[in-house]
Amino acid sequence: MRVLVTGAAGFIGSQVADLLADEGHEVVALDALLPQAHGAQPPPWAQRHELVRGDVRDGRLLDHLLTGVDAVCHQAAMVGHGLDPDDAPEYAGHNDLGTAVLLAAMYRAGVSRLVLASSMVVYGEGRYRCAAHGVVRPAPRRAEDVAAGRYDPTCARCGDPLTSVLVPEDAPLEPRSTYAASKLAQEHFAAAWARQTGGGVWALRYHNVYGPRMPRDTPYAGVASIFRSALAAGLPPRVLEDGRQRRDFVHVTDVARANLLALAAPPPTAALVPVNVCSGEPHTVGELAQTLAGAMGGPDPLVVGGARAADVRHVVADPRRAAELLGYTARVSFAEGVAGFATDPLREPAALAA
Repeated sequence: MRVLVTGAAGFIGSQVADLLADEGHEVVALDALLPQAHGAQPPPWAQRHELVRGDVRDGRLLDHLLTGVDAVCHQAAMVGHGLDPDDAPEYAGHNDLGTAVLLAAMYRAGVSRLVLASSMVVYGEGRYRCAAHGVVRPAPRRAEDVAAGRYDPTCARCGDPLTSVLVPEDAPLEPRSTYAASKLAQEHFAAAWARQTGGGVWALRYHNVYGPRMPRDTPYAGVASIFRSALAAGLPPRVLEDGRQRRDFVHVTDVARANLLALAAPPPTAALVPVNVCSGEPHTVGELAQTLAGAMGGPDPLVVGGARAADVRHVVADPRRAAELLGYTARVSFAEGVAGFATDPLREPAALAA
């Protein structure tokens, strides 16, 4: 199979490209190598592939690259919470316009198979159950509650405490950040394209991905990378809220394998089928900080309270659809993955990249 991988020099895209090549597939590797992510040169792991430096919004380039391609694995995106609302045009440009240009080029080339890197951020707050009212959407967290250390959302109908439960793919979608809105828009563009062309899309909703090649020391770095940078500097990792917020931390090699399985699977029965890509082994953010500190021999985490505006309390994925439709279950345990992450090679920040 000949596969165009966008974002092929990035954290996840490079792992997907390597796994495809390991399995005997031909990789067409494309990456814009954005300076804020990569610096002036491609990272060393990109040397394995004949990397094309170009923008996914360049339709003429895509027309050339899609010649003879059987499927597209679309990983290219601007990620993270960002800095402030001034980032919104960049997110919309790279993520949404980029996806639209890619889909148009796929139509011209007659390529009908797409695996789209989506995200758990489209869910907003996770799924909750009220003892009196069943599954409910929680009331928004109030600033005064967060300031007072009351972090868990309450029932919008009765105000009682809620229990966090697994989030299935058909849960209501409520993006809370510019990045989240751009990821949901990608799904909508891809679904519309599939309905118009007869194509098929697996939208892989990644949960909290970590592992080798993760970016560090940028405003867009993930929490695992932020904790590791603090520990490497001899500082305690700073944990927001009370550290009990629950997430599903999934290793990047498992995420790459989920992409391979989606590329090899029969086309989805609907135009677009979303699938949670997770470990099925939820942990708290505080556990991540403590486990990583132990692996690195660093100071214990410092719980500092507060919360970022776009943060949610608990998002814990239901892994069943991935197992049923793609045959995917995670292989890397939390303990094994975090221990390895203590010494994994990370992507240097742009300021230090040569």
